[in-house]
Amino acid sequence: MKGRRKSSGTSWLLCPVLGACLLAAVVAYKPVVIVHGLFDSSGDFKNLQRFINASHPGTNVTVIDLFDRSASLEPMWKQVEGFKAAIYPIMQNAADGVHFICYSQGGLVCRGILSTLPDHNVNSFISLSSPQAGQYGDTDYLKYLFPQFVKSNLYHLCYTGFGQRISICNYWNDPHHRDLYVNSSDYLALLNSERPNPNATEWKNNFLKIKKLVLIGGPDDGVITPWQSRGFCMHFHDVFGLKTLGSRGDLIICSVPGVEHVWWHSNETVFHTCIEKWLD
Repeated sequence: MKGRRKSSGTSWLLCPVLGACLLAAVVAYKPVVIVHGLFDSSGDFKNLQRFINASHPGTNVTVIDLFDRSASLEPMWKQVEGFKAAIYPIMQNAADGVHFICYSQGGLVCRGILSTLPDHNVNSFISLSSPQAGQYGDTDYLKYLFPQFVKSNLYHLCYTGFGQRISICNYWNDPHHRDLYVNSSDYLALLNSERPNPNATEWKNNFLKIKKLVLIGGPDDGVITPWQSRGFCMHFHDVFGLKTLGSRGDLIICSVPGVEHVWWHSNETVFHTCIEKWLD
């Protein structure tokens, strides 16, 4: 009798523990990987991490600490390879996949990763105010980096071998010098299949392995110019998979007015409106 009572008591103690374990397993969330933008560092994303942990408790959130500050001017392909090496182990340890939140220039870095990594397991690719169709505008960033240039003549620098060693020049898209852009851009023109690329089909298939593409931006950004670049300004094309994503119902565009560029990752309204639902 004493033995049976002890067993019964142990069962009662174990039930809540097992229940909690089962509940944790049911509500487990996919890891989130955050890639920063130009002149940022991992420490700039504390608010975004806090938003994620509040809405999705227990989520493993990793802000990749590479190419911070001035190092973010390194060539885009160099950054792709560096971030890819840091992120790949996270993917391998996530049987159900991961989510990407990639801010500003980081959104283009993430596109390079998704296009060139055949066995990635990214579910939601959230592009947060990123110049996916390229950059062309007189902004404070431009004046700081190239004080002797304005948008109308920056092509003289960007569309040279030297210029293509600077990240922003890798996606500088001057509509008045289209041929120079197409023939000189070592990064964006290749990603967008705007010039012949022997890897185009493979890159497209790799990119289309994502489950959702979420494009976030707004008219008051002040840095991404034109601001519609966050939505590619060309979503009707399918050279790298946008039309396919749209036909699948997996292309989401979220526009929020009144947000300046540096606040996208710290704005709680943006998080709840455009990001939260895609992290389940």
